[in-house]
Amino acid sequence: MEIYLDANATTPVLPQAREAAMAAMAEDFGNPSSVHSTGLKARALMDGVRARARRVLGAGQGRLLFLSGATEGIQTAVLSALSALRDADHRPELLLYGATEHKAVPEALKHWNALLGLNLTVLPIPVGRDGRHDLAWLRAHAARAGLVCTMAANNETGVISDLDGIAAALAGSPARWMVDGVQALGKLPLKLEERRIDYAPFSGHKLYAPKGIGLLYVREGAPFTPLLAGGGQEGAWRSGTENMSGIAALGAVLAALEAGGTFCDAATLQAHRDRLAAALQEAFPGLLFNAPTELCLPTTLNFAVPGLSSKLLLDLFDAAELRVSGGSACSAAKAQPSYVLEAMGLPAWQTAASVRLSFGPVVDRSFIDEACARIRVCGESLRESCLDPSAPGQALPADGLTRFVVDGACCYLLADASSRRAVVVDPLPELTERLAQWLRCQGYALAAVLDTHSHGDHASSAGDLWQAIQHEAGSVDALGWPRDIKRLDLGDRWLTRLALPGHTQDSTAYLLHDARGLRWAFVGDTVMPGALGRSDFEQSAPLAYADSLLRLREVVGEQTLLLPGHDYDDRFASTLAVEREAQPLLADVLAGRIDAAGFAAAKAALEQDLAMTAYQTVACGARVDSSCSLAASEIGLADLQALVARHPDLLLIDVREPYEQRLGQAPQLGTQVRRQAVALSGLPEALVQWQSLPPDTPMVCFCRSGNRSAQAARALRRLGHAQAWSLRGGLALLPRAAAADAALAI
Repeated sequence: MEIYLDANATTPVLPQAREAAMAAMAEDFGNPSSVHSTGLKARALMDGVRARARRVLGAGQGRLLFLSGATEGIQTAVLSALSALRDADHRPELLLYGATEHKAVPEALKHWNALLGLNLTVLPIPVGRDGRHDLAWLRAHAARAGLVCTMAANNETGVISDLDGIAAALAGSPARWMVDGVQALGKLPLKLEERRIDYAPFSGHKLYAPKGIGLLYVREGAPFTPLLAGGGQEGAWRSGTENMSGIAALGAVLAALEAGGTFCDAATLQAHRDRLAAALQEAFPGLLFNAPTELCLPTTLNFAVPGLSSKLLLDLFDAAELRVSGGSACSAAKAQPSYVLEAMGLPAWQTAASVRLSFGPVVDRSFIDEACARIRVCGESLRESCLDPSAPGQALPADGLTRFVVDGACCYLLADASSRRAVVVDPLPELTERLAQWLRCQGYALAAVLDTHSHGDHASSAGDLWQAIQHEAGSVDALGWPRDIKRLDLGDRWLTRLALPGHTQDSTAYLLHDARGLRWAFVGDTVMPGALGRSDFEQSAPLAYADSLLRLREVVGEQTLLLPGHDYDDRFASTLAVEREAQPLLADVLAGRIDAAGFAAAKAALEQDLAMTAYQTVACGARVDSSCSLAASEIGLADLQALVARHPDLLLIDVREPYEQRLGQAPQLGTQVRRQAVALSGLPEALVQWQSLPPDTPMVCFCRSGNRSAQAARALRRLGHAQAWSLRGGLALLPRAAAADAALAI
């Protein structure tokens, strides 16, 4: 069952609001502008909701408009205030907005400021570490401002603005004042008429009404310019036929607020939040709250855990059917650090790793109990996976290969459970502490830290990793290989090395063998998916490159999996056979159609003026092939069920990470379906096993959203598995029991 903890993004619809909306569509469906009885009934319904909203909001004589939501309300308020400024005798200089405002506010200010030709200076009001506005700064700038926009409560942190302090700072200022009341509705007494607030927008879907309905408060006497002109509805202040079902639903929510009994009081909500906070601190001992709880809404917690990314935590919570977010829902797809936390002056790791947990004011104790229990289970799963940097946990012994990627650069951790030893290939400085923590948690000895080549732009981080685990590397060469040995044993596997000068003079491949023979080749940047490593660095050996490729084929053949040092398109692994088909220059070398000098010259031509990568890092090779099509590897649930009917022994692959797999269930598709848990980070290990499968074996990968499984399916198809698929939409789009969801979503 789903535990929904993202109420600041949206809420489910209250049962009585659903009933009111259905009744408005079925019975009171009239157009409130019509003068016959059906229209008059609709008008009466709308007027009743408006009167109730006036009482709940303390709107006094101010006007209340029904509109589509807060974004329209913000646009209308900004347009109204700025239109009045355009016609004023003495135009102010500034437009001010809180630095932590929802993006709709500064974007509206910039848009209408330009469109109306005002060209006023738009400035953010600074906030302190507590997230509250700098009132001294505001006081110093208020006299020159024409419009000031602040929030009643922040949507990311829940920080409650000092509205009375802001009002005092604006004393004597000619500025109009807009207050975004979206997060305050049902949680804070706004007392609109008692304060000098000129405009206040609200969205119904933030408090159990449907999406598409909202309110705008306009203080009596405040300037107003309609955003929408047309049929003259809402007294010609907002044209367009009213959303009667939305208005009826909003009215039901307001009625519940006014009557009491449905929504929890502040003390109860604070008790709920305190219990959730305690569960979070127990699950993640190093957790930091990003805003002082005493200044926040009692329904919001914003936190970060040192050493854990927000993406990892979101995946973890989602696997436990806990719905949380990384901040504003409007910015979620952009995966950027939180500008709200940046404005508060938090360090970069916190702004990038923040997670928001928010609940609605109708939740009950059983909901909070279940949420706390699942949060604690999430913490246990992390400790079992050696991912909690502040707690040792009870780790499950790791075995096999794990791949890490940072801005397209690959690092590999090869672990052996029998010998309790591990090897790291191509260490990355960003992973030093994570790898060290993993080694400490697992109790594994570090056998070697190997680089596949020297780096022209930075030193190897191998030394930092050894230092982090407080051990010495021993006697090793420049790339980390222990001196005086020809093979590096790791349980029943062993590594050998193969010199491949070209990308650099010391480029080396590390070959992994077991009793069945050669399994993988860690080839660094000598051969990458879709590219050959560039050879125009000062330490490159371009004339030796062609012979190295021939030597690589002689030693590893054309079907051994090659693990690259860079993988910009998430292809995971390749083979010389695949790359020969994709890269004409490589094919020419392997076929003997070009000599070493010709190859070097052709490569030099390819590498002229190489652009930076999408990560703004130096490109380590010139791409010569295109990515595989995502659409070709997706399959919907209905088609998957048909595929199972034809191939009941289909292989269903869970590519989520182990900390997620322990919490979530796989789709139930029949008793004969073979299931395999292969984390995306461990895909190279499984690719070796799957080489023995017939190429037409149906393989369907799934994850939480379909993104990671799509990567796995594309990688499989590129390696010749034509029947590899990704479950479209992942677990998120699988059908679920509606009744159970409804019971816990509220």
